[in-house]
Amino acid sequence: MAQPTQTDVHVDAMLTNISVAYIQSQDVFLASKVFPPVRVTKQSDKYYKYTKEDWFKDEAERRADSTESAGSGYRLGTDSYSCDVYAFHKDVGDRVRKNADAQINLDTDAVRFVTNRILLRQEIQWVTDYFTTGKWATDKTGGTHFTKWSDYLDSDPVEDVATGKETVLKNTGYEPNTAVFGYNVMRRLRNHPDVRDRYKYTTPGNITPQMIAAVLELDNVYVAKAVKSTNNIGATVAMAFTHGDHAWLGYVNPSPGLLVPSAGYIFTWDGVSGGLGQSVGVTSFRMEHLKAERFEAEAAWDNKIVASDLGYFFYNAV
Repeated sequence: MAQPTQTDVHVDAMLTNISVAYIQSQDVFLASKVFPPVRVTKQSDKYYKYTKEDWFKDEAERRADSTESAGSGYRLGTDSYSCDVYAFHKDVGDRVRKNADAQINLDTDAVRFVTNRILLRQEIQWVTDYFTTGKWATDKTGGTHFTKWSDYLDSDPVEDVATGKETVLKNTGYEPNTAVFGYNVMRRLRNHPDVRDRYKYTTPGNITPQMIAAVLELDNVYVAKAVKSTNNIGATVAMAFTHGDHAWLGYVNPSPGLLVPSAGYIFTWDGVSGGLGQSVGVTSFRMEHLKAERFEAEAAWDNKIVASDLGYFFYNAV
């Protein structure tokens, strides 16, 4: 007996309550979180920098009656910043707009798309400027200067970090309070016996970054989760973590100010991005010759190492 088929009673159409897009959450990007942003009104300028050793001399002496006191001074120099302007756009053509299904919000999608591009550029630039060798006063390479932390039998990550903290403290007078771990590094640390043994009687479940911060006696621990595509457009998709298998340790002052040291600052120029500085500003305007609406994201920043001796880098930690 003949019966209606599925194609007779239903015509496939696009769902209105779901779509699929791989968009990284803004929370995974660390570029604006680790080092304090310093909003500036000029694209480039100078700032004062005191000579470190002048502040650590033991020069006070006993003073006899009616005699001069011992005295000294300090040297003052300058350093500079220069904010590079980054921008990225996407056009939405009139024909696409007129033919788009109702469930596609072209304007919102375009804003998210260009914003994500700038945030990813910030993240990758942060890695280039901070999260690699040759930037900080001390670089240590896994397998050469310390046993890689993925070697659960012989490595001692807690002691390695303690050594780093002692090195920075002895050379600067400031004890590191912050660490950044690549995703794979944190993965190994969570399961390292030296860490798990400290919680085996109190917290047998998952080890959190906050718990590792407590073990390492640090105020802030960040885990780098951002990823990037490494293949050419149209080729087989290849993905990688932006930060690699490394770790950084250092002192970060949460409040930039006069006579306040910090391993790094991020100078953000508020002359672009609608005066928002470290945020990404997005504008839209008509491109009549293209018959399209352009959505353009823009931001300007300079990732500056202010005091290299306040940082300590673990290269290939796992």
